[in-house]
Amino acid sequence: MASRTLSKDIITLKGSAAIVSEFFGYAANRYNKEQRDFVDWGVYPEESFAKVKKYGLPMLLTQDDSVKSFIAGLTSQLAEWLEAGKLQRVVLVIMSQASSEVLERWNFNIVTDGEVIEKGVSREKSDKEIMREIQAIMRQIASSITYLPCLDEPCIFDVLAYTDKDVAVPFTWIESDAKLIQNPQMVKLHSFDTKIHKVDTLVSYKNDEWDEA
Repeated sequence: MASRTLSKDIITLKGSAAIVSEFFGYAANRYNKEQRDFVDWGVYPEESFAKVKKYGLPMLLTQDDSVKSFIAGLTSQLAEWLEAGKLQRVVLVIMSQASSEVLERWNFNIVTDGEVIEKGVSREKSDKEIMREIQAIMRQIASSITYLPCLDEPCIFDVLAYTDKDVAVPFTWIESDAKLIQNPQMVKLHSFDTKIHKVDTLVSYKNDEWDEA
């Protein structure tokens, strides 16, 4: 009698944490140049990036050693917090280098399946479906040039992590204010869900175009 092999798309806590933390690493590298002559949300020059393909999309990854080290440390720490169910939110902030004024605030809210943390169970969802959801978010980030103001000044970026209060803070992280934008414009983007971690995305930005003189 003929037989066939069947399998399920199983997502473990460790695997989900790896997917989500990797997403944040690529999000911190996200490139768009058509109308904004900056890379990584206007922070680094184009020549410091190399072209790769990820999530079925062309991407640029930083080749700057200090930034690569920063992002590697970031994703490693986020993965640890995600596995522990202690990470509530990650915020990428773009600020004016001269004034430290916050110009853009990319908010990624994280909802974790508590049963997975408590009981160590796994969930079912195909990698392809998760990748399609992440691809949709990356496409929206790329299309943000249609509404985000041009970054026409040197900028810097920062990463904020919102964790449970009982989390021990590594020495490389410091307490911070929320770095909010006063009276911001806001746009909600797509979400993605591993069935263990759900990530909702919202961008807030400073927009003075309609201010009265």
